[in-house]
Amino acid sequence: MLDGFSKVVVNADAKAAYVSGSDLQALKTFINDGNKRLDAVNSIVSNSSCIVSDAVSGMICENPGLITPGGNCYTNRRMAACLRDGEIILRYVSYALLAGDASVLEDRCLNGLKETYIALGVPTNSSVRSVTIMKAAAVCFVNNTAPQRKVEIAEGDCCALASEVCSYCDRVIAAIS
Repeated sequence: MLDGFSKVVVNADAKAAYVSGSDLQALKTFINDGNKRLDAVNSIVSNSSCIVSDAVSGMICENPGLITPGGNCYTNRRMAACLRDGEIILRYVSYALLAGDASVLEDRCLNGLKETYIALGVPTNSSVRSVTIMKAAAVCFVNNTAPQRKVEIAEGDCCALASEVCSYCDRVIAAIS
């Protein structure tokens, strides 16, 4: 995984050039938006249990068969596994957001996830729905529009960060679809 700085340096080194021009401007922007990025990650991480449990609850409300005998969330063990997986996915989304790079998400979380879910008999439509709900909630926290959960954040527009969160969640959805 390379952060924003490492990428620029590695690319410049590969070209045997100094860091300058648009690369330098990109680094300045990354630094200027750093506090907003940290606040966005903090708001997701601080509320991860709520985000995941709301997503799993929403998924179950839409498909109550998941908690009936034989359903994939039936028994405490399976429900705990579902919540754990949601927490892991959201954690890697937050890592990617912090670094501004999806490679940690791809390498450490998504690589082989679909095959694992297929082997375990996890319904992909339910997993996709859960991630979709987590995506919507995470965007609300990044934009500080989550109801009754306002926090102090750095001034400025967070639309780019919210879009970044969406792109990481979309990668998860694509990987398990």
